Amino acid sequence: MKAARELTFIVSAAPLPIVFILGPFDPSGSTGLPADAVTCAELGCHAVGALTGILVQDTATVEHFEPISPELLDDQARCLLEDMPAHAMKVGPLYTTETISVLAQITADYNQLPVVVHLQSQPGAIVEDELDAEETQAALFELVLPQTDLVVTDHTLLQQLQSHGVLPGQTTDHALSALLEYGASAVLVSGVPGSGKQRDYLLLDENGQTARWPVELSEPVIDGVGLLATAITCRLAQGCELAQAVEQGIAVVGAMAPRSFQPGMGGRIFNRSRS
Repeated sequence: MKAARELTFIVSAAPLPIVFILGPFDPSGSTGLPADAVTCAELGCHAVGALTGILVQDTATVEHFEPISPELLDDQARCLLEDMPAHAMKVGPLYTTETISVLAQITADYNQLPVVVHLQSQPGAIVEDELDAEETQAALFELVLPQTDLVVTDHTLLQQLQSHGVLPGQTTDHALSALLEYGASAVLVSGVPGSGKQRDYLLLDENGQTARWPVELSEPVIDGVGLLATAITCRLAQGCELAQAVEQGIAVVGAMAPRSFQPGMGGRIFNRSRS
């Protein structure tokens, strides 16, 4: 008969840095709050979250969504922030101008928190009226970006926003300058054309300083920019300066990409834990 194995529990004296996340519930676990919570745990942080919407989604498509009311979002966020000392905030998709107004007030009331905004396009099932989508983007730019430390987005979305007139100009530099003019302290863009077939990460801050990281092309994985934004937020919560947090966030995405997997009929997703 095997002897009973003794279990030892180690209690850490130092509390984990707390990352406050606003985002949707994606039941597939490939994006949104479920994915971000695992990422935070893997990177040594504790995630708390306020729900912005509930998705009917698998790894292939988003079929339906239900946005959270502004009142409920406000209640969720303030209940958490009044209880726990958050160290950084990541902002994911917000679906209405009313919820954006709520977020703007929250970021103003907790202006000591570093804020990372993941700027992303919405699936057609969520945004059927293009005009409403543009109004929502404009509200985010005007109300939230002035209180944002870093915007994380991708090159394709910037081109789409420029083609729809949401952002001015036709070049990446024009788009980045416009986001900085709204008040963001820095912008990080993925997928910027580099030499040959290379696609780069490009960082531009309010002082005009730039940094660029070349990236080897690999098989696409769902939520690569979202993972990047979450990893950077974790590093900011742990006390890193912005440039260092960005560099380490890029390294996290690079390390996780080779261990992605395809659990369903849709795209590949990240294995966000080491196990």
